[in-house]
Amino acid sequence: MAVEHVPLALRHPEAPFLYRLARRVEEWARLMRLDRPIGIWLLLWPELWALWIAGQGQPKPHILIIFVLGTVVMRSAGCVINDFADRNVDPYVKRTRDRPLAARRVTPHEALGLFAVLVAIAFCLALQLDRFTLQLAFVGALLTVSYPFLKRFFPLPQFYLGLAFGWAVPMAFAAEAGNLPRVAWILFTLTVLWACIYDTLYAMVDREDDLKIGVKSSAILFADMDRLIVGIMQAMMLFGLLLVGRTMQFGNWYNTGLVVAGLLFAWQQWLIRDREPPQCFRAFLNNHYVGLVVFVGILLEYVYAS
Repeated sequence: MAVEHVPLALRHPEAPFLYRLARRVEEWARLMRLDRPIGIWLLLWPELWALWIAGQGQPKPHILIIFVLGTVVMRSAGCVINDFADRNVDPYVKRTRDRPLAARRVTPHEALGLFAVLVAIAFCLALQLDRFTLQLAFVGALLTVSYPFLKRFFPLPQFYLGLAFGWAVPMAFAAEAGNLPRVAWILFTLTVLWACIYDTLYAMVDREDDLKIGVKSSAILFADMDRLIVGIMQAMMLFGLLLVGRTMQFGNWYNTGLVVAGLLFAWQQWLIRDREPPQCFRAFLNNHYVGLVVFVGILLEYVYAS
């Protein structure tokens, strides 16, 4: 038999161990949803809005790096603790039954260990920030950890998710500017509202399964008024972003971004017109571009309008 056709395990005795380790790392990465970065982007965009506004177009590089890394780590930690809380529920939901914990490819002890490591990394990152921001970080961590357990009984868990995601906005202002002006709280409120929008679209995908197993969601609460209520929230978010622009005296670059965001919201309404789960999921994913165009508008304001 030629050497190149000999199985790797026969040529390298350590290969079985390395193979098993690689498989574990792959499952841990899936548990952290690193293969599905949409959650990272949805969490990151409001942070970037806040950092650029607080830094007047020039955020401090080390603050930017800490927040980007912190976003990846805390989103990963949130996914792990969410799947741990849902490990006995996810097997009964079509979209989630193949998650590592639900499929029993990762043990609960492994998940908790991974969660502890991620929280430790996030804490080390937070220690690089000032005391005020560090205090806010503890509040954000509490919101992130408690969210998966709240949705068992709270009828609008999307609102609480928005609080967890949005808390990065005041943290960004505290770290970059050392204070929390009115615009920081407007952006925080809009981030909460935006989370209610896109996570309702996400919940519409699982509505039938959630009704069977008793999980609460805004899609269930809103019932057949879901499209209307999402549309109202989309209009409120655009109005709030317009208010941010007026407060910061932004001009055409920013307003163009808002126009494109409005067109994207209209496209999402078209996608969910029949409430078909695949189309609702497409509408959810489309919110990544909403965050992007708003950020591009802010960025261009500081690049060309200053």
